[in-house]
Amino acid sequence: MTCLLAALAFLAPSTVAPESEGPARGYLVIVGGGATGREITAKFRELAGGESAHIVMIPTANTDSQIHIDAIKKRGYPGVANFDVIHTRDRKIADSKEFVKPLLTATGVWLDGGRQWRLADAYLGTRTLREINAVLDRGGVVGGSSAGATIQGSFLIRGAAGANGADGDNRIMMSPDHLAGFGLLSNSAIDQHIITRHRENDLESVIKAHPELLGIGIDESTAIIVHGHEFEVIGKSKVAVWDRKDHSGKGYQFLASGQKFDMAKREIEK
Repeated sequence: MTCLLAALAFLAPSTVAPESEGPARGYLVIVGGGATGREITAKFRELAGGESAHIVMIPTANTDSQIHIDAIKKRGYPGVANFDVIHTRDRKIADSKEFVKPLLTATGVWLDGGRQWRLADAYLGTRTLREINAVLDRGGVVGGSSAGATIQGSFLIRGAAGANGADGDNRIMMSPDHLAGFGLLSNSAIDQHIITRHRENDLESVIKAHPELLGIGIDESTAIIVHGHEFEVIGKSKVAVWDRKDHSGKGYQFLASGQKFDMAKREIEK
């Protein structure tokens, strides 16, 4: 229940701190989709403990196909021997001690792409999400790409679900049925594929409706590494930050690989 209340904190703007914050001990690796790339893969593995890491993959945002899940198990994670896959759409199972066992010793968790509302439906308010937070509390890392990126924010965008398991309409930025993300990065809304899919301005409506949020749009093959009040950009492309400031008539500014952003001050670090 505590995790669910935290995820829903944006619904009471008067109680939300003006700054956004990631884990105090652990790290987030938030990828904008597309090919992850060696730099990002290596960084996630390093933060998880290198060759001795225990990584748990959660493919729930994607299809239920056993072929897909078996392929993930066979592929594993590059350079890591200790690897598990957990998946369910049943919240009772997600809230069970048996299901979360792999997370108890995990040093890294990877949230695969697909549709972010599926992750919310399965895990918000459950033991699974509590144990994901526990990985961060132990100094571990949570990473994810595309849907696995957006779910890490507190405010869930593109969460319009489809009927009978269909993908839904991800052009809808704010769906009333799915507005809560995992809140691993507080007071934030995270978008992905922004340049590749011409989504640079799509967060405008979200920030206009919720100006307390920090909007972060990440392009493909690009990631932010989040720790505390700071994130650093790595990868091939750019990150757009909606920071409640005017940037030559736009509500966002671009950051490139190597640049760092102070989320407390809401400014690029010099």
